Amino acid sequence: MKRLIALAFLFACAATAYAGPLQEKNKAIARRVFDEIYNQNRFQTAAEIYAPDFVNHGFKSDIDLKVDQDAARGWKSAFPDLKVSVVLTVAEGDLVTVLWTASGTNTGQGNGLPATGKKVAGRGITIWRIVNGKIREEWSEFDNLRIQQQLGLTPTP
Repeated sequence: MKRLIALAFLFACAATAYAGPLQEKNKAIARRVFDEIYNQNRFQTAAEIYAPDFVNHGFKSDIDLKVDQDAARGWKSAFPDLKVSVVLTVAEGDLVTVLWTASGTNTGQGNGLPATGKKVAGRGITIWRIVNGKIREEWSEFDNLRIQQQLGLTPTP
């Protein structure tokens, strides 16, 4: 019995040691989305880190990689100086959760927003499922109402 417990303990330690580097690699992939795509305007990075069958699970509908990246380009068009910062990353299994902040000045048009010249700041949470080094799925939430209010497009209560 002691031998069985010892073997189970060794197996658990080995599994934990293996998961650590994989999770760190997945965190690095997640950070590339913000660092390279949003902050450096390197949209070609998407071809390297997203799976071709990527799905972004929206609240009402799912979208594919093209629509997802068109939206990213829309945010950069509306906010050319957009800066996104990773605040916290948590990884477990093939999931990576990122708490992020973003700020920028709305000097352009994109994603249905007119240019207002106003600065905005917000925060969001994104969860990605990363398999074999590629982002396969996404779930994101951010406070779009707060952005609309900061731009003066929606009244603040």
